Amino acid sequence: MKYTAIDNNLFRFNRKNFNNSLKHNSIAIFNSNDEFPRSGDQTYNYKQNADLFYLSGIDQEKTILILFPDCPNPLYKEVLFLRQTNEYIQVWEGHKYTKEAAKKASGIESIFWMEDFWIILHSIIHYADNIYLNTNENDRFSNEVPYRDLRFITELKNYYPLHHYERSAVILKNLRPVKSEIEVLLTRRACNITRDAFIRVLKFVKPQINEYEIEAEIIHEFIRQGATGHAYSPIIASGENANILHYNDNNQICTSGETILFDFGAEYANYNADLSRTVPVSGVFTKRQKEVYNAVLYVMKEAKSMLLAGTIWDEYQKEVGKVMESKLIDLGLLSRNEVANQDPNLPLYKKYFMHGTSHHLGIDVHDFASRYKPFEIGNILTCEPGIYIKEDGLGIRLENNILITEDGNVDLMADIPIEAGDIEEIMNS
Repeated sequence: MKYTAIDNNLFRFNRKNFNNSLKHNSIAIFNSNDEFPRSGDQTYNYKQNADLFYLSGIDQEKTILILFPDCPNPLYKEVLFLRQTNEYIQVWEGHKYTKEAAKKASGIESIFWMEDFWIILHSIIHYADNIYLNTNENDRFSNEVPYRDLRFITELKNYYPLHHYERSAVILKNLRPVKSEIEVLLTRRACNITRDAFIRVLKFVKPQINEYEIEAEIIHEFIRQGATGHAYSPIIASGENANILHYNDNNQICTSGETILFDFGAEYANYNADLSRTVPVSGVFTKRQKEVYNAVLYVMKEAKSMLLAGTIWDEYQKEVGKVMESKLIDLGLLSRNEVANQDPNLPLYKKYFMHGTSHHLGIDVHDFASRYKPFEIGNILTCEPGIYIKEDGLGIRLENNILITEDGNVDLMADIPIEAGDIEEIMNS
């Protein structure tokens, strides 16, 4: 790992909260993610299962975690199983956790090699009434691959068909959105690295540069500062490409007179930043570009003020929609008469602002959380309105990451330039 070791009190705290939510006499089992093939003899860069990392801090493939707080044998109340390293693995793959290193990272005392998993599980599982298993229940996820958790469920139910099975995801959906102090610090670090990459890019952009050259500057700054890499595939969308919401070809020439929509973020210690900015290729916005830019910025500031504990997601989006309608009328993109007579179930602003304003942020960029639970103290959410005018080849989106606290909210990206004048000043410095 490139990042500094994380205080294992974070993972001890997370396990305690999870265990307190289990039914009496229950065992919970968590698997690491699969390693996915990239070509004949290569795999994609490994990404740990978010829930396993959240509960253990172990950032390595072929790992299993067992939690059994009511286990009659104290040795097996928390157990971590690891891939056993050897000289061959060390030569070809390098660092793998030793038992001592895994204890230090996770705060778990009972560490075994994977070859002991089924033996130890069988010795304790009959003392449990309930078995909690994990699957990906993020409602943005569409399952088309029989990943490790699903295969494990089938295997376990074949061995132990008479136990009562429960879903760990129900518990984690309530726990993970509320960030602890350590998690906030890790997210701030990701935001700070993202800030530095953006400022670097502002000084680099000029007409006739290629989008992928900008992407190269971003990843250079990320890796230079110890980030794992991109939190997600970066969007470097010049001109009309900005009207493709998930554009990431990043292979076009940036032309004078156009704008570039950036959407990128650093991943640091598995925690993510998520930034959007729009800048003029030439270093100066045209009058119309600045009008649209300032309209988006106004909506963002209004939306940000609504991100408070107790806010209901649907109500929040409707209120943001009203602000956006007003700005689109000011820009001449909608008329007051059209808005007054629109179908409330098909608001006209959606033609120009078709995505949501916010999502939870954490170990996953679109973090695991309920759409129907009011926002809470400790939530980190994005705030990302945009206006997309296809006929003008113009798309503008602005996005910061917002922490909800007892005293309101804190913008974790408040020090990243966003005012149009500040963007122009840096680009022309």
